Amino acid sequence: MLAIAAHPDDIEFMMAGTLILLADEGWQVHCLNLSSGNLGSMNLPPAKTAQVRRKEAQNAARSINATWHPSICNDLQIFYDDRTLRRVAAIVRETDPSIVLTHSPDDYMEDHMNTARLAVTATFARGVPGYRTVPSRTPVQTAVTIYHGSPHGLCDGLRRRVVPEGFVDTTSVQERKREALGCHRSQRDWLDATQGMNSYIATMDEFARRLGSMSRRFRYAEGWRRHLHYGFGDEQADPLSDALEGRYLINARYTRALKTHV
Repeated sequence: MLAIAAHPDDIEFMMAGTLILLADEGWQVHCLNLSSGNLGSMNLPPAKTAQVRRKEAQNAARSINATWHPSICNDLQIFYDDRTLRRVAAIVRETDPSIVLTHSPDDYMEDHMNTARLAVTATFARGVPGYRTVPSRTPVQTAVTIYHGSPHGLCDGLRRRVVPEGFVDTTSVQERKREALGCHRSQRDWLDATQGMNSYIATMDEFARRLGSMSRRFRYAEGWRRHLHYGFGDEQADPLSDALEGRYLINARYTRALKTHV
């Protein structure tokens, strides 16, 4: 499976619990942060910041038994363009996932939303014979399900709450998720200064607690919504539910709401 996020630490904020559980079940887990995180410092120059954050991201991936892939963009330069799309599609073909995890299509910043768009189109292009990736990779035909995670703050850019389709119980691995996020030590002062996070680990815990409360069953959780299946796989495919069984809870209210709009 492949997690595609915008910046170093985005995976650890909203996805790492699910990745840890899958890795523990024997899944091969791959992590791609599109951006180097080069602007994530109040003091260091961008080039040095990128070096620091690269090492932190590698340590975080190692802590959750995931394979790390190098970034291909810089902060505020994740654009939905031809060059970036061909490079992301190459990684999708190389990893050949049956699950892709990425950002919510609606989030508080463009880097996240553009990453979600790139992840979807790159996955769609995985089996298109005439589409050339950079570097060149052979097309693959594996059926895949794309899941969009909860946005930061659990609401969209217009402050509307985003309700997940399914909840993953991360209670048993929450401490390991904290340790993974803690690998991004350079972000403590940066997030406090720019986004009002007095403690980025406490903020992550609060998101997970709120999702757990939303589930009405779990103490800590991560939330996911499936992308429409056309061009990817079977309409009924829900491999997270299959893999995690009792640790995955389908939100019946979300499912009922889908049916009312058919």
